Amino acid sequence: MFRVPLCVVFCMWFVYWIEIKFGYNFTAYGVYPRTLGGLKGILFSPFIHGDTRHLFNNSIPVFVFLLLLFYFYQSISFSVLLFGSLISGVLTWIIGKEAYHIGMSGVVYLLFSFIFFSGVFRKHFRLIAVSLIVIFLYGSMFWYIFPVEKGVSWEGHLSGLLTGLLFAILYKNKGPQQKAYTFTQTEFDLLFDANGNFNPPQREEAEDQEILE
Repeated sequence: MFRVPLCVVFCMWFVYWIEIKFGYNFTAYGVYPRTLGGLKGILFSPFIHGDTRHLFNNSIPVFVFLLLLFYFYQSISFSVLLFGSLISGVLTWIIGKEAYHIGMSGVVYLLFSFIFFSGVFRKHFRLIAVSLIVIFLYGSMFWYIFPVEKGVSWEGHLSGLLTGLLFAILYKNKGPQQKAYTFTQTEFDLLFDANGNFNPPQREEAEDQEILE
């Protein structure tokens, strides 16, 4: 359960360390919308960050959301993460403005959206509780799907949010489900017919027996 979240966060920091250590700049490997070369960013951009603040701000939520994903949705977790990341990247490539889009933010919004909407759609009390916790802790993220801050890829955020919603719909019948409870019929239940009318059992007449006086 912890291996994937730790591995993803480690890769994010390792790539950033390589940039700092050897003086590289991997920004050109980000998503550059509507260009053939910009397609490579669909694979590489989540692990590229502009500075330490950007990296740190993405590390905590991606770790938390991946932990929730692999704990509560284990059977579909890899599909959501891998295919969701690809689709989110493609959407960013389609709708994004002409600039390099980098960072794990799109994946963070993908996971945030999937976990929240999955709990709502499944009507599973534990998953709804998780959804409420997520919206309580990270609900302010919603505003960043709009162009409210210069230098922030709101297109990447919006793409992740929409992809998470799509996967929550597609997978709502897969993974954990609310159990349907059936109640055992008791003798008290047998006193009433299908319409709820009282229907006491008929007493059987005793067989004729010899009477001695």
